[in-house]
Amino acid sequence: MKVLQALGIVLALMLLAYVGAAVPGGRTLFGVVLPYLGFAVFIIFFIAKVMDWARSPVPFRIPTTAGQANSLPWIKQNKLDCPSTTSGVIGRMLLEVFLFRSLFKNTRAEIHEGPKLAYGSSKFLWLFGLLFHYSFLTIVLRHLRLFTDPVPGFVHILEFADGFMQVGAPVLYQTDIVFLGALTFLLLRRLLLPNIRYISLPADYFPLLLILGIGITGVLMRYVVRVDVISIKMLANGLVTGKPFVADTISGIFFIHMFLITVLLTYFPFSKLMHMGGVFLSPTRNLANNSRMVRHVNPWNDPSIKPHSYAGYEDEFREFMVDAGLPVEKEPEPKPAEEEAPAEGETKSES
Repeated sequence: MKVLQALGIVLALMLLAYVGAAVPGGRTLFGVVLPYLGFAVFIIFFIAKVMDWARSPVPFRIPTTAGQANSLPWIKQNKLDCPSTTSGVIGRMLLEVFLFRSLFKNTRAEIHEGPKLAYGSSKFLWLFGLLFHYSFLTIVLRHLRLFTDPVPGFVHILEFADGFMQVGAPVLYQTDIVFLGALTFLLLRRLLLPNIRYISLPADYFPLLLILGIGITGVLMRYVVRVDVISIKMLANGLVTGKPFVADTISGIFFIHMFLITVLLTYFPFSKLMHMGGVFLSPTRNLANNSRMVRHVNPWNDPSIKPHSYAGYEDEFREFMVDAGLPVEKEPEPKPAEEEAPAEGETKSES
């Protein structure tokens, strides 16, 4: 039911764009007005979200420690999985952003007969996730030819490398196949694996189906349905220069494609897709594991609160710790001997 709900929303959006573009004024609405609004929402709320995260205090130094920390000189440190310097953090972030290192090291847990808990590799998720993101990036960069005049040289190089196999006419881009294949794998993974399906929500299926709809309509326009590419380039270039023109020769499938992209841009800052910006502000990744070398001050502390070292803590609570049987670094000083108690019937002064 969860995936059907998300699928129903995506199909309704496609129908809305197709029907809306056919009514008077609909082409301008779905081809100009809504794309401008969607892009503005994306930019404004993306920046606002990142700024809000940047202003959030980090009360604890909580880097993920996936390797040996900096310790004694004769113990080799894992400088990428447990960095203690800024250069190590930069290296870790580069590997995380460009190669998804933490996902590469991810493992899956399964229960077998016995019952026995077994851990295994989960490299397929890393592989298809990497293929999806890089093919998506390549497709976005290739689309710059529609928005720029003249087209940048690197776009021509990218198109040549992407279609060097020269399959069919027009040339079949490898990233189109990889993109749809990787996206299908990620969707089927949520549908077929019981444990993943159990924790999945409509919000997990919706972006996958929305991006899949964008990819399918794009492939249909390039390889199946004849579209007026010149008119589309004029519209795209006009959107950039502020002088958009919607020609009557643009087919309805383009407005479906365009509207789905607009919905994705609008939905992006309010969804889990914001991990694109959040990965740079995650304290589990962007902090060095140097708690033993540098004191991390909690920015939420009241200014009147002074740092309380362990030695000061033990000095204050040493007697209570000893009474509770807790180990202490310094034994408490012996108490002075009590005076002899007075005999029965005598006052202290008489004795």
